[in-house]
Amino acid sequence: MNPNIETNPLLERLPKHLQQFIKPQDYSDYTPINQAVWRYVMRKNVDYLSKVAHHSYLEGLRKTGIEVDSIPSMYGMNRILSEIGWAAVAVDGFIPPNAFMEFQAYNVLVIASDIRQLEHIEYTPAPDIIHEGAGHAPIIANPEYAEYLRRFGEIGCKAISSHKDYQMYEAIRLLSILKEAEDTPQEKIDEAEKAVADLQNDMGELSEMAQIRNLHWWTVEYGLIGTVENPKIYGAGLLSSIGESAHCMTDNVKKIPYDISAANQNFDITQLQPQLYVTPTFSHLSLILEEFANKMALRTGGLSGIKKLIQSNALGTIELSTGLQISGVFTNVIEEEGKPVYIQTTGKTALAYREKELVGHGTLTHPHGFGSPIGKLKGFNLAIEDMSPKDLQAYSIVEGEKITLEFEGNIIVEGEIITGSRNLHGEIILISFKNCTVTHGETILFQPEWGNYDMAIGKKVISAFSGPADVNSFDLINIVPSTKTIKAKHTEERDELEHLYALVRDIRNNKNPKTELQSVFEKLKNNHANDWLLSVEIAELLKDSDEKQLLQEVLVHLDQLKEKRPEIAHLIAGGLDLIFNSLPNLPQRH
Repeated sequence: MNPNIETNPLLERLPKHLQQFIKPQDYSDYTPINQAVWRYVMRKNVDYLSKVAHHSYLEGLRKTGIEVDSIPSMYGMNRILSEIGWAAVAVDGFIPPNAFMEFQAYNVLVIASDIRQLEHIEYTPAPDIIHEGAGHAPIIANPEYAEYLRRFGEIGCKAISSHKDYQMYEAIRLLSILKEAEDTPQEKIDEAEKAVADLQNDMGELSEMAQIRNLHWWTVEYGLIGTVENPKIYGAGLLSSIGESAHCMTDNVKKIPYDISAANQNFDITQLQPQLYVTPTFSHLSLILEEFANKMALRTGGLSGIKKLIQSNALGTIELSTGLQISGVFTNVIEEEGKPVYIQTTGKTALAYREKELVGHGTLTHPHGFGSPIGKLKGFNLAIEDMSPKDLQAYSIVEGEKITLEFEGNIIVEGEIITGSRNLHGEIILISFKNCTVTHGETILFQPEWGNYDMAIGKKVISAFSGPADVNSFDLINIVPSTKTIKAKHTEERDELEHLYALVRDIRNNKNPKTELQSVFEKLKNNHANDWLLSVEIAELLKDSDEKQLLQEVLVHLDQLKEKRPEIAHLIAGGLDLIFNSLPNLPQRH
């Protein structure tokens, strides 16, 4: 594959904190066995999913440039995806949920470029290029679904996590890596599974991020569309799993009409799903997403939103009614009658308006935190933000005046006004003081020795969300996962088997004569007796040849493998069924 194929202009818009997750897709890393795994799964998918998937699937394969015979090149995909307003990037396994969703908000599909082992051909808990490329990519060619995915990312990346959510993410990532890696001792897998189970049983009240991850799982990953009686598949987890796509259509899996209650239905990535949700239309997905978003602190703000940020112990933002945005790690809120009257951050804090940092109010100005009263002045019907210049003059809220401001909730600010900042509507959003003291009863919240005091103006908190208002305000280049995916091992035996797969691939591509099949099959049978997929590929090449005797030997060998390894008998049968029964034509790209 040519690494110089044009990229996608959408990728140039990505902020640096997302770019840190991107890794190059080295196409030469894909081995002949990897290519055979891709080809088997794709041939099975096209055959089976043409009957049970949403009609967008086959058309989407064509539109996104996904081929049956070869693992897709990210560069080629990007050139084609740009035509439908999307892009793709390669990453290393699971990335943090907020980052994953923020990529979607930028119309960028995240693709784990590794591919599952042959031993896990039906399903892997680890994200891989079959799941992402052959699962997610085709359905985004449907414009209505693509907009749902983008909007989901836009809302989802603002969801507030609990401190346990990141622990769960790391635990699941480690489990997926260990289960996909070769020769992982069972005790290590058991230990990782126990860690996930223990966390699942001790998550407490579900955070916004946990709930929206549930919605993502039951729609984007494992969604069905249509009616409960006659559903079709659109979820990428089902589209990429030849085992679960068949299992999900049986009566063993309960089908439930999709509604907002799915936000509270947890899932287990290591098990077949016992129930799935069916949406009548893609537009219904967007309705439920908006219903959920209306309950998020992103839209409700208030005391509960601040408390969610405090519980998250992570970088977050509140927006006041003036539009002033305060970003930092929130550590305290003083409340009065169910309303916040004072907020406090600890550590680096930045102030912004409309997602742009205010000049002179970045983390260098506020390196140790930021505190401010919220709400109205005591005994005043008019909030400071609603005061006209004449009102401000009447109440001595002007530059150079020494003033005492008493807010509801017994917050008192005493100092000399230096200056103020206004928003686009002319409302005051920030007042700076010198020689300032801020108190709450007997508690000193700020004192003159600490420097000038910047007081935020806002009668209420209208929004609270995860992450900074301006992504350039903070150094976010430090959140790449600590664990790394484990590559397949090189052994003499494995290298010889890869060489045999390469020979068969070259024969299919007319680079080698079919007469070599006899030699390949003898080496395979003598040295790699447990391998089944290459024998299926050899049978495919022999089907229309004159080598009837060799074909019969291969089929006998496969029958013996079915008896010897009953756990893969259905995979052999499925491969032979594709060969000796007609495969539906994949729509060709014009």
